[in-house]
Amino acid sequence: MQFSGFQKLTLLDYPEKTACTLFTAGCNFRCPFCHNASLVTHIDNTNFYSEEEILTYLKKRKGLLDGVCITGGEPLMHKELPEFIKKVKDLDYLVKLDTNGSYPDRLAALIDSKLIDYVAMDIKNAQEKYILTAECSKEDLQNVEKSIEILKQHKIDFEFRTTVVKEYHTVEDIKKIAEWIKGADKYFLQNFIDSGDLIKNNLSALNRETLDLMRLTAQDIIPKVEIRGI
Repeated sequence: MQFSGFQKLTLLDYPEKTACTLFTAGCNFRCPFCHNASLVTHIDNTNFYSEEEILTYLKKRKGLLDGVCITGGEPLMHKELPEFIKKVKDLDYLVKLDTNGSYPDRLAALIDSKLIDYVAMDIKNAQEKYILTAECSKEDLQNVEKSIEILKQHKIDFEFRTTVVKEYHTVEDIKKIAEWIKGADKYFLQNFIDSGDLIKNNLSALNRETLDLMRLTAQDIIPKVEIRGI
């Protein structure tokens, strides 16, 4: 398996763990505010990190790193991912998966096989605005709905999170999302940050007052709601 990005140390991506982060290329969504457009719309297939290179690094860092974060793009697009994760787990690392939730069967298989320890699933918007926001299909939305239920029903640590953008999200949208994912223990609102590598330009972050109102609104429904990116 090949990876298009490799961050050798992160103290932020895996909650309360020291980890490295691997980035897969390709995604079936086209969220305008995606901050990794280079992994979605203009992939450089000549510049990558090999599986062997990653595993060699992990062997050297045993005892120093707690886990491995796998993000993208959409990691579950890659059918070879489970085999790679098995090799990582054989080295006694924890594995965190970031996903858009559009591959529920593959997500469930990883959970059932105990190949992942933590899942961070993006909730792009309220259901009625999902297809427009993520530029995905009705089938994709149905799969997202399935993944939400999988996470709520399985015994695995997980979080739902929404990147909030002034042009796409309102307080009412966040309330609808919270009602949709009710039963989850934690939900994070991530304020939009212009990475300079976006699919669509001229988007903007929300002010602190609106973010706080979103948090309080969701907190009436979800036990733990926090804001990131401020």
